[in-house]
Amino acid sequence: MSEDDPFEDLDVPEDPTADLDRSLQELTVRTEQRRYGKEMVIIDGFETDTDLDDLASDLKSALGTGGTVKDDRIEIQGAHEKRIRELLREHGYQVEG
Repeated sequence: MSEDDPFEDLDVPEDPTADLDRSLQELTVRTEQRRYGKEMVIIDGFETDTDLDDLASDLKSALGTGGTVKDDRIEIQGAHEKRIRELLREHGYQVEG
């Protein structure tokens, strides 16, 4: 640690307002029935420049399932609505309902 910067060891993100932007968004999470009775969880309501591909990847990895990003929303395969709500809250998002 240099003597010039007493805050050098602090882990400060490049954009400290990013968490604030995330917390101001209110996302909608719902389950839709698709072909052959398959369930798909739809997450929408993203307002800022959220990296949806990165977030979708994190959610898919945590759930061990597939999914995609379409039309500014995330679609996750399976009946994971409750767990997705929990994961989004852990990422700092507000979830409707």
